Amino acid sequence: MAENHFDLVIVGAGLSGIGTASQFSKEFPRKTYTILEQRDEMGGTWSLFKYPGIRSDSDMHTLGYRFKPWTSAKAIADGPSILDYVRETAREHDVERHIRYGKKVERAEWDSDTALWTLDARDAATNEVTQITCRYIFCCAGYFSYDTPYRPDFPGEENFKGPIIHPQLWPEDLDYAGKNVVVIGSGATAVTLAPAMTDKAAHVTMLQRSPTYVVSRPAEDKLANFLRRHLPAMWAYGIVRWKNVLLVLASFQLSRRRPGIVKAALRKGIEKEEISKSEIDKHFTPTYNPWDQRLCLVPDGDLFEALRAKKMSIVTDHIETFTENGIKVKSGEEIPADIVISATGLTLVPFGGMTVVVDDEVVEYPKHMAYKGIMLSDVPNMVLFFGYTNASWTLKVDLTYAYAFRLIKHIERAGLRQFTPRFDPSVEEAPFLDFSSGYVIRALDKYPKQGATQPWRLSMNYAIDAFMLRFTKLEDGAMEFSNPKRSDKRSAAA
Repeated sequence: MAENHFDLVIVGAGLSGIGTASQFSKEFPRKTYTILEQRDEMGGTWSLFKYPGIRSDSDMHTLGYRFKPWTSAKAIADGPSILDYVRETAREHDVERHIRYGKKVERAEWDSDTALWTLDARDAATNEVTQITCRYIFCCAGYFSYDTPYRPDFPGEENFKGPIIHPQLWPEDLDYAGKNVVVIGSGATAVTLAPAMTDKAAHVTMLQRSPTYVVSRPAEDKLANFLRRHLPAMWAYGIVRWKNVLLVLASFQLSRRRPGIVKAALRKGIEKEEISKSEIDKHFTPTYNPWDQRLCLVPDGDLFEALRAKKMSIVTDHIETFTENGIKVKSGEEIPADIVISATGLTLVPFGGMTVVVDDEVVEYPKHMAYKGIMLSDVPNMVLFFGYTNASWTLKVDLTYAYAFRLIKHIERAGLRQFTPRFDPSVEEAPFLDFSSGYVIRALDKYPKQGATQPWRLSMNYAIDAFMLRFTKLEDGAMEFSNPKRSDKRSAAA
C-alpha cells in the first residue's frame, strides 16, 4: 500500500503539472508526490498537437514559469520549443521520476474518516485499475478532451473525395505539397495553420463563418532581448513579464469600458498590412467586442504576408455543402479543395473528466460554486488549476499552487486535516466563464458556477489575483479548516 500512497497526487504532466511539481518538491522536500499522466509523454498541449506552425498565442515571458526565465530570442515560441522548455524544467527539478505515464484518473473519492482521497487510475496498456491514496489532489489536467476534439458534421461531407482532418488528430505523414487546402475556422489554430501550410500547398483558403479580431505582433520582444544582455536573467524576465501583464490588462480593461477605441486601434493595425478596406470590412470586422473572445495573435504578420503573396485567401461565408472536389458556400462560390482541415475547436472537459465523490456523494459540478476559481465548494483538499481566458494560462497556475501551498502549511501547523470552501447560498450565481467562444458556450452547463462577489467571483485580472492569492488572509469566512468525520455529518443531519 505504501508504494501507492502519497501526500500529493498531481493529475496531468503538462505545463501546469510540471511547473507545480517543480515547486512542490522545493517547498515540501520531505513530502511525497506522484504525477498521473494519461498519455505516454509529458508536455500536455505541447506534445499533443503536431500540426504545421503550432505555437503559443501568448508571449513566453508570461506563459513561461515565474521561477524559470524564458531566454530564447523569440517571445512568440513554436510548440517544439515550448515542449523543450517543459522537459528542461522537469529535468532541472528531478520531476520525471515521479511521473506515472498511461494512467488516466477516472474517479477520486474523499473519505472524511481517514481524511484521504482514493483515486482509481486506469492503465492505458493493460486496462487495469490501480487505487492510489493521498491527502491532497492538484488537478492539472487542462480544460479539453485529448481524445475527442470538436468537429461538427458538415452537409454533404460524404461526397468529398479528399481527407477531412482535425488539427488535434494531425497525421504525421500528411502530404499537402502542391494541394489545394481549405482550413475551416477563424480562431487561433486556423490563423496559425493556414499561413504555415503555404510553404508547400498550391493554395490555402481559410474559410470562416464569421471574422475574429486579429493583431500582428513581432515574434521577438526587443526590450526583453536588450534587458537580458544587460541584467541578470531573473531581473530581465520579471520586468518584461510585468510589462506584458500590464499591457494585456490595460487592453482588456479598455475593451470592456471603451470597446470602440480598441476596435479602431485593431483596424488601424490591419490597415498597415496593406489590406483593402473592403477586405477588412468583410474578413476582419467581428460583430462582437474585443476580448469577448481571445484575440488572435499573428507573429511578424505572417498571415498578412501570405495574403499579399496570394498564397492564401480568406472566404467569409457559410458552408452550403461539400462537393466531390471542394466546398460550396451559400453565396454560390465553390472553393476547390484536395484536403480540408476542420479547425473547429476543442471539446471542453471539466477537470480531466474524473468523477469526484465526497463521503459517498457524487459531486455534480454545476451544483457547486468555484472558490477563487481554484476549488469547489464543499470539496476538501482538492485544488483545480484553470488559467485565464484573457492572458497566459501559466500566470494563474503560478498563483494557484502558491495559494495551495499556503493552505497546506496552515492546516498542518494547526494539526488539522482538511481545508474546504463552504458556500453561502445568499451569494448570487453566475456562469463559470463570461466568454462567448463557441467551445466555451457548448460546455458551460458542465462547469460549476461562480458568484457575484469575492471569494466566489472568478477574477480574470492577474494583478488582483496576485495580491489576493499570495497575501490576503486565508481565514476569510468561506474557507473552513477542520477535522470532520463522516459520523459528524450524520449526527448533524439527524
